[in-house]
Amino acid sequence: MNDSVDSTDPDTDATFDPDRWREELETKRAEKDEFFGDHPQSPVPPEDRDGFDGLDYFEPNPTYRVTATATVHDDPEVLLMDTTAGREMRYLRVATLSFALDRDDDELEDGTFELAAYQLESPNEEPLFVPFRDKTTGQQTYDGGRYMELAADRDLEDGDELVVDFNLAYTPFCAYSETFDCPLPPEENWLEVTIPAGERFE
Repeated sequence: MNDSVDSTDPDTDATFDPDRWREELETKRAEKDEFFGDHPQSPVPPEDRDGFDGLDYFEPNPTYRVTATATVHDDPEVLLMDTTAGREMRYLRVATLSFALDRDDDELEDGTFELAAYQLESPNEEPLFVPFRDKTTGQQTYDGGRYMELAADRDLEDGDELVVDFNLAYTPFCAYSETFDCPLPPEENWLEVTIPAGERFE
């Protein structure tokens, strides 16, 4: 079960409804908790599911729902992404997403940031894969980083704007069981900023 967001989300800043957004986010979280606790394909080992009482999350915060501008790579480079099991997976770097973060606190972390978006090298219709680390990694969140997925309903073009909601950032399955092998965020996606949004893991 993956958390994804439609990257062509029509909810622009002008039409964004924070109450509806929060309600939909809480519904997604409740559905995921049910999946983790009961589903045969849950990453939580069967012997631990009776004691599972839900995932930990940061409080929903629309500050970390940002609009990113895409730079599309017409001839995407292959990137070998290390995995938790010591393998390498071949991904294509298909786009770079640039976005601004406006912080309300006193930390000097405002500014513009970039994340690379990837797809597996094999032809597929999978969403854009955006693994990342930030300053919560290894402290409030999983030390192997977190993931986001952006589902586009058409091919991206230069200058397209995408909604990137860090409140949907999730912990990879390998955090719960060694039977899973997960890609590790490459260094170009290590953000030098605190992103207290999405799933926690301590």
